[in-house]
Amino acid sequence: MLSYKYQILFISNVKNKMSCSDEYINHESNSSLIHISPVLQSKLKKAKYGVFNHSAVELCHWTKKSFANEGNCYKHKFYGISTHRCMEMTPTALNCENRCIYCWRPTEFYDTLNMPSELVDEPDVIVNHLLEERRKLIVGFYGNKKNEKIKIDESLLPQHYAISLSGEPTMYPKLPQLIRYLRTLPSTKSIFLVTNGQEPEMLKRLVNEDALPTQLYLSTNATNKKTFYQINRPKYKDAWNRWLESLKLLSAMNTRTVLRITMLRKYNDNNNFVNEFPEIVEIGNPHFIELKSYMHIGMSTQRLHKTAMLEMSEVQEIAEKIVAEVDNFSIMDESEISRIVVLQNNTRYTNRWIETYFTN
Repeated sequence: MLSYKYQILFISNVKNKMSCSDEYINHESNSSLIHISPVLQSKLKKAKYGVFNHSAVELCHWTKKSFANEGNCYKHKFYGISTHRCMEMTPTALNCENRCIYCWRPTEFYDTLNMPSELVDEPDVIVNHLLEERRKLIVGFYGNKKNEKIKIDESLLPQHYAISLSGEPTMYPKLPQLIRYLRTLPSTKSIFLVTNGQEPEMLKRLVNEDALPTQLYLSTNATNKKTFYQINRPKYKDAWNRWLESLKLLSAMNTRTVLRITMLRKYNDNNNFVNEFPEIVEIGNPHFIELKSYMHIGMSTQRLHKTAMLEMSEVQEIAEKIVAEVDNFSIMDESEISRIVVLQNNTRYTNRWIETYFTN
C-alpha cells in the first residue's frame, strides 16, 4: 500500500498534469460548459457544498462527527466503510429526471434533462476540483480540539466515493470513465453509486465498459405505477418502464446490488406495498434491501409534514413483514439512529463486509 506522503504527491502530480484550466480544456470556452448559475452556486455554498461547474461535494453529518469519534455512518456498521474517509459527491448537482417529494435537495431548481458529452467536464477534472473543494470544507475542523488530527489528515485522501449527494449521476454521459478514474486513485477502496433507474442505457454501459461500482443502489420507493408517480414525480412519461428496465438489469450485474426504499407514511408503509414487494424482489434479485424512514430535513420540509417520518419500530415491523413474504431474505442489521433496517439475500449471497477494508 502506498504511504500517505506518496499518495499526497500522486494526487498533486495528477492535478498538475491533468486539472489545470490552462492545460486541460476539451471545449471551445468555459462558457460552453454546463454550469450552475452564480445565484444557485451561492445558495449551495451557504449550505456548505463545494461546487465546480455542474458537480458538487459535501461533508456529511457523519463525516464531521467521526472526526471527534462521536459516531459513524450506517455504511460503516453495515459494510465496513471508513466514515471519515468517505467523499460524497455528484457530477450532476442540479440535474435530475425526478422531483421526488422526499428529497432534501433543491429539486425545484433542477432544470436540465440533457447533458451532451461536449458540454460536461472530464472525470479527472471533476474529481480533482472536488477534492480541492472538499479540502476547503475540511481544514476548518483542525481548529476544534475534540477532533483527531490524524483522522482529518486521512480524510483528505478518500477511500470511499459515494456518487450520490444531489441530482442523478447516471445522467452524466462520462460516468463509466469517472468510475474507472476513481479506481486508479491510490487510496480508493470502494465506490457506491445511487441511481433512480431512469437511465437504464447508462447502466448497460457500466456493465459493458467494465465500470460497475463496488455497490449499486436502485431507489425503490413504489411497487406499482400509480405510487411511483406520486412519490417520484418523474419528468419522463415512460418513467415507470425505464425504472423496471433498470430493475431487471440488477439481477445479472456482477457487483453488489441494493434496493433502497425510503419509507413514507401514507404512501408506501402499508400492506399493499408489502404484498406487492415480492414481485419487485424477484425481478431485481438484489444482494441487500435497505428500508429507511424518510427524514424531515432540507427542502423536503416544504413538501411533507414531519409526520411522514416513520418510527424505528414501524420500519422494523415492515421489515419483518417483508421477510415473511419474500423468500430467502433475512434481517441482517439495523441502525436505530438512522431508522434503517437491512435485509440480506441468503440465496444470491455476498459477504456484507467489503473485502478491501480488511485485507489492505
